[in-house]
Amino acid sequence: MTSPAVQQALEDIYTSFNQDNLNLDAQIEKLKTALGGGKEVEMTPTRLPHNNREGRKLLQSYFKRKGVIVKFAE
Repeated sequence: MTSPAVQQALEDIYTSFNQDNLNLDAQIEKLKTALGGGKEVEMTPTRLPHNNREGRKLLQSYFKRKGVIVKFAE
């Protein structure tokens, strides 16, 4: 179960995706802060702007460079 802070950070990231990645780096930093010592987060693939393999891998790669490991819900 994720904390409300992590859930809010994810909502902000999904909103950023829908606004052409506006302030995405700041939202990722907010997520890292909400995760505390953790580095892994589970995202909902249906909420991604490009829910295909290429889009998911690109997102995972970008977030990994920022220090967050992304897993996708089944």
